[in-house]
Amino acid sequence: MRTIQFREAIAEAMSEEMRHDESIYLMGEEVAEYNGAYKASKGMLDEFGPERVWDTPISEAGFSGIGVGSTMTGTRPIIEFMTFNFSLVGIDQIINNAAKIRQMSGGQFNCPIVFRGPTASAGQLAATHSQAFESWYANCPGLKVIVPSNPYDAKGLLKSAIRDDDPVIFMESEQMYGDKGEVPEEEYTIPIGKADIKREGDDVTIVSFGKIIKEAYKAAEQLEKDGISCEIIDLRTVRPLDYEAIIKSVKKTNRLVILEEAWPFGNVSTEITYHIQENAFDYLDAPILKINTADTPAPYSPVLLKEWLPNSEDVVKAVKKVLYKDA
Repeated sequence: MRTIQFREAIAEAMSEEMRHDESIYLMGEEVAEYNGAYKASKGMLDEFGPERVWDTPISEAGFSGIGVGSTMTGTRPIIEFMTFNFSLVGIDQIINNAAKIRQMSGGQFNCPIVFRGPTASAGQLAATHSQAFESWYANCPGLKVIVPSNPYDAKGLLKSAIRDDDPVIFMESEQMYGDKGEVPEEEYTIPIGKADIKREGDDVTIVSFGKIIKEAYKAAEQLEKDGISCEIIDLRTVRPLDYEAIIKSVKKTNRLVILEEAWPFGNVSTEITYHIQENAFDYLDAPILKINTADTPAPYSPVLLKEWLPNSEDVVKAVKKVLYKDA
């Protein structure tokens, strides 16, 4: 199987769907002439022309609103944010319009739109460019939220998102665009709402998603040397969330650690913790532990940023704590 970059997987997914459906278009800042801020739309202007690949002014509220409104005329837009930090400028269009059109029109209109771009930290970009908004958007009924962690998942999930008749928030990472992975040339999709067991194990379940899951892989390799077997579940989709996959794993391992690159208050790991204690409490041999960023805005200093972000050592400590309560 061929190996391609994450950004190439994103471009392929969009281009393949646009070839099949002329109602799909891409719109955002620098997506056309510049081939995308992270080159995730490279070659698309040349293939599809300026009528379907649109560069926009720096106005997230404006082009988000155009995208949402256009779905009611039969189009299926892909709206790229240079970063989801900037989506806050257009969040009214997402939360109060895209997410509610189906209900407020009594089912007369749906809103088949994808909002995609990078989320969370990306090195020294400081406090206003290093925020994770997965739990914000997942909190809103009417939205689906996807956060892939590798090129294969990214392509299959983005194709499913583009075909979906509801608004989808598709979150990537600046630090993953250069990641390489095996991606088949033949057609495939990945269903929205299905988690994936990336590593099978017996002693503890580790749940994560997005780029931070790499720290779970590092921890699992280190823990294996100590004879500890970790099962790693990649959520892939935050909403709808695959609770059953987590419950099934916890019933096997009896322990749960959740790794999420987000502030600790009211996040995805909090929701998972509640759901598991409600539905699999009797199977737990230790309290659930969740690992998040520090409860502050992201620092600029690389030294402080390293301490702010969760890492593999945090995962190792958490796993040993749920296995050996005095660790």
